[in-house]
Amino acid sequence: MSAFSDYSENAIINHFFRGSGASVPTSSYVALFTADPSDANTTANEVQVANWPAYVRQDAASGAAISTGWSAPANGVSSNAKTLTYPANNGSGTVTVTHVGLYDASSGGNLIMHSALSSSKALSVSDVLSFAIGSLILTVQ
Repeated sequence: MSAFSDYSENAIINHFFRGSGASVPTSSYVALFTADPSDANTTANEVQVANWPAYVRQDAASGAAISTGWSAPANGVSSNAKTLTYPANNGSGTVTVTHVGLYDASSGGNLIMHSALSSSKALSVSDVLSFAIGSLILTVQ
C-alpha cells in the first residue's frame, strides 16, 4: 500500500509544517473494497454486509498493541506482522475484492492508506480470504 488518503496527506503537512497533527490511533484495521476507495475515502466501495453479512474489518494487531500488527519500518517499508483472516463469505453470491485500505477504527473512522490488490479475488459463498504475514506491504515514498 502506498497511496495516502487525503486525511493522511493533510495530517502529514499539519504535523511537519504547522506544528499540529492527528491523534495517534490505538488500532489499525484492514478493510476490503470492491472498487478503489480513492484518496477521498469512497466508503460505498467497501464490502457491504448486505452482500457478505459476516464481513468485518480486521484488526492488524488482533487486539494487542497497535505496534504488534506491523513490522518495524526499514527504508519506508513495513508489512503485516500477523496473519489476517476474514470470516467466510456467507452472502448469497460472489464478492470480488479489488482493493484494501487501512483505517483507524473498526467502522467509520479515517482512511489512512489504500491500494489495489496485485490481482482481484473473487470470493464465492463459503470462501475465506486471508493475508499471510508479510503479504500486506506498506510503502511510504
